[in-house]
Amino acid sequence: MELDTLSLRVALGVVTVILCLLFFASFRQTRSPYSGWWCLSLVAFLTGNLAFLLTGTPHQVWADPLGNALAVSGAFSVWAGARSLRLLTTPLWLVIAAPVVTAVASALENPASNEWSGGLVYLGLMAVGLGLATRELALLKPRRSYVNRSLTVGAGVLAAYYLCRWPVYLLEGPDGPDFRTYFSPAVTSLLIIGLLVTVSFSMTALSNDQLISGLHERANRDSLTGVLNRRAFMELAAREVQRMDATGTASTLIMADLDHFKALNDKHGHAAGDAAIQAFASAAVASIRSTDLVGRYGGEEFLILLPGAEQETGEVIAGVISRALAAAPTPPGVVFPTVSYGVAASAIADADLPRMVAAADAALYKAKALGRNQVVFASRQP
Repeated sequence: MELDTLSLRVALGVVTVILCLLFFASFRQTRSPYSGWWCLSLVAFLTGNLAFLLTGTPHQVWADPLGNALAVSGAFSVWAGARSLRLLTTPLWLVIAAPVVTAVASALENPASNEWSGGLVYLGLMAVGLGLATRELALLKPRRSYVNRSLTVGAGVLAAYYLCRWPVYLLEGPDGPDFRTYFSPAVTSLLIIGLLVTVSFSMTALSNDQLISGLHERANRDSLTGVLNRRAFMELAAREVQRMDATGTASTLIMADLDHFKALNDKHGHAAGDAAIQAFASAAVASIRSTDLVGRYGGEEFLILLPGAEQETGEVIAGVISRALAAAPTPPGVVFPTVSYGVAASAIADADLPRMVAAADAALYKAKALGRNQVVFASRQP
């Protein structure tokens, strides 16, 4: 029995409209980027599906390239939505580039008479977009797996389906027996309906989870610099120091303070002071490993934890940060201050973070007393 392509495309349109309304309602309530990207994806799939209904009419010359481009746009919007669940942003040009390439490829293959103009490019980019989405969903943290597992499987099945469509289309064309039986537009519409229904079950849970994750992230970050705030740093660093100590591995803590910061504020205003603080935070983040921690301790003071590093490494990192800050662009007429550092190894404080902070603070005070713009190692705290 051959599936009715027209009926399935109409059914796909109905399902898409319903889910688009549901996702839009969720987006209005939560402002979740996941819901927003899925709204865009569903609109793209819906309008692309409507364009495909004009295949075989005089409008095919523009409808088929438009339908192909919109379908690919929908696939890459799914990818962007999946990335947003990991709190990753996606540049708009990455979402737009693939549909533009698809439209150009379709326009170059005589779309007025060729119903599958640009078919190879279209099928390949659909597989790429859905494959990237599957990867992002698979990389979500385990705590979310109970809601995203079915969506990951659904996206993966659809990506694999398009990946299989591509070589079959290449080998035998759209009129080949295998392609017409297993990879026709009717079968594709049926699979997409299945994916969209799967999405509907995970929509609310994933949108709310994203909202909660975003709130948690903002609660742990300093609003000016984006690095960890004091509370979050102390909690994470304490656990990391203890974890390193349990394996017999040292850790090093750096306390940094911008020199003559009050003078900078008094002379150029708080905007210049904020710029200096932001520049230091950026320099620090760019100078350390992904496993290290940076936190704003208060005002112009920062803490940097280097798990698994000896005290001498702290001096090296401090030098790298200072050079990066000196090279950073400054507001007109402003010169960023130098930085003083106190460095404390976990060994001198028995791997106790509060004692490490106290030791680094004492070393920082000594660095200030010795003339600033230098690194001083801490001594054992009583």
